[in-house]
Amino acid sequence: MLKNLPFFIGYRYTRSKRREGFVSFISGFSVAAMALGVTALIVVLSVMNGFDQEIKMRLLRVIPHATVAGNPSFTSDQINDIRRQVAAAIPSDVTAVVPMVQGFVMLSKDAGQVGVNLQGLDEAWPTADLLKENMLSGYVAQLAPGDFNIILGSQIARKLSVFVGDKIQITLPLISVTPAGVFPRTKRVIVSGIFEVGAQVDASVAFMHQQDMQKLMRLGDRYQGFQLQFKDPYKVDSWLRSNAPSILPDHQWRSWTSTMSSLFQAMRMEKIVVSILLSVIIAVAAFNIIASLVLMVADKRKDIAVIRTMGANSGLITKIFIVQGMTVGAIGVLSGTLLGCFIAYFIGDIVGIIERLLGVYLFDPSVYLINVLPSKIVFSDVSAVVGIALMVSFLATLYPAWRAGKILPAEALRYDH
Repeated sequence: MLKNLPFFIGYRYTRSKRREGFVSFISGFSVAAMALGVTALIVVLSVMNGFDQEIKMRLLRVIPHATVAGNPSFTSDQINDIRRQVAAAIPSDVTAVVPMVQGFVMLSKDAGQVGVNLQGLDEAWPTADLLKENMLSGYVAQLAPGDFNIILGSQIARKLSVFVGDKIQITLPLISVTPAGVFPRTKRVIVSGIFEVGAQVDASVAFMHQQDMQKLMRLGDRYQGFQLQFKDPYKVDSWLRSNAPSILPDHQWRSWTSTMSSLFQAMRMEKIVVSILLSVIIAVAAFNIIASLVLMVADKRKDIAVIRTMGANSGLITKIFIVQGMTVGAIGVLSGTLLGCFIAYFIGDIVGIIERLLGVYLFDPSVYLINVLPSKIVFSDVSAVVGIALMVSFLATLYPAWRAGKILPAEALRYDH
């Protein structure tokens, strides 16, 4: 019996080392999985924030920041009076008050048809300068009164298969009564330009000279309303709450956040869905923490029993294993946060390096309308990811720690040899 003792001791030592190595491997895998999940969430959310900011910046170059529609319509003198009131408002964030004339019409060419929001524009208006920056072909100056020229969004032109110089037909939601009967009002116009901002307006907005629009809509020299442009478009809603009731209390003011609400709501929903899907990685890391703690509890039953016999209570044992599990989770979260913020900040440069090494464009500017992958790190998003990851790590430690606290010293030592 005694001559087999060295072999038995060596076997127990090797077995213990193997078990401890396996537990360490599971713990390391938990740290890596948690770091990967946090990194992926931070990078993806930052890229989505970057795209959100890029789309909003492009939209705000073309769409009005705020609009007011009048019924009855406004005269030029009334709009000049409103300009003076807006200029006197505090804070004076408005850079321009522009007359508005627009309508929903149908554009058609051969068998192609598309409904658009046709807006009146004048080269002297400040809003024309924003459109000039996004022209693919043609010039805003070609919108001369009386010529009935039109500038189309790139997607509209693509759907109708038209280019600069082509003629298309406008069908208005108005009727003309003739001896031959009642017909919808139509007008043939010439495409004088195509713009592209890389957003929804490319498929839904077209421009015509404001005087031609007034003739088409039978407005005379009146306007349907006016548009406001702001220094900081993100302060529109607060400005309207403070000043709109005192300027025109009986009219409906609409900001760009409400007119494009469906687009922004869809983008927010995409962000939520992607976050939930990527959170699965954090859930996997949590299961790894549970597995590593369960194995550790099984491996340390004797040590737990010894500590219990020395006076430690069940609560102390539970806290020890909670701290052990939270340490693994915290290391993973911290590593993932640092790595995620680093990648999110330099994602454009990283993608550029990959493109140069592979000799291909991951984001072709002709398709995605960008040459650098946008990214914007938002502190609230990073805080939410870190908070959720730490909470999941804490919840993952509760069951194994509770099991460790329930180990009875007598039962643990009875079968130990």
